[in-house]
Amino acid sequence: MTEEAKKLAAWAAVNNHVQTNHVVGIGSGSTIVHAVQKLAERVKKENLNIVCIPTSFQARQLILQNGLTLSDLDRHPELNVAIDGADEVDSDLILIKGGGGCLTQEKIVAGCAKSFIVIADYRKKSKNLGEQWKKGIPIEVIPMAYVPIIKLLTNKFGGITELRMAVNKAGPVVTDNGNFLLDWKFDKVHNWNEMNIAIKMIPGVVETGLFINMAERVYFGMEDGSVSVHEKPVH
Repeated sequence: MTEEAKKLAAWAAVNNHVQTNHVVGIGSGSTIVHAVQKLAERVKKENLNIVCIPTSFQARQLILQNGLTLSDLDRHPELNVAIDGADEVDSDLILIKGGGGCLTQEKIVAGCAKSFIVIADYRKKSKNLGEQWKKGIPIEVIPMAYVPIIKLLTNKFGGITELRMAVNKAGPVVTDNGNFLLDWKFDKVHNWNEMNIAIKMIPGVVETGLFINMAERVYFGMEDGSVSVHEKPVH
């Protein structure tokens, strides 16, 4: 059911936002697999000229496995569109990302794109952050600073902050950039814009998994087989 929902959202985004001569940012995670497959299918069928920019090792492998053209931000610092998943999306289209550990590259690539399109299944949709996603906000940090940052986050903002541990190796998760990941489990709804700035100002913080005012449109694959489209609210 959720796999089908992911597929529907991914297909809608690729069909609506990708055309020939586009430079496309490819996100990370399970939903993106469907987007890349659809993109490869369209490239073959319609003979499209597409260049793909990955956000992670996984995205890079996906691009290559599907026979798409791989490039980088050195060659293409401006993208037409970036397509990525999310761990949670609130009613203002603020996202939590980084459950898969690639938040920094994902944010860089999204920031280089003229439009940032998010694809997700119905389970990721919330009124407020923290309703569906219970694992907190991922924060990428320089390894030597992780203990002071944990202390500071907890003392200043409450909640619980944990160093993310690896599953198939002893020790912490190490990002593609060689850094550690903290997961900050907040205990109340904050002003996320202010919170994002405050966390980023802590020495040793590389990036947060809060994506604010970045998503232009979100496609949710729904349980009934439909796709629900949400645009950024105009305040």
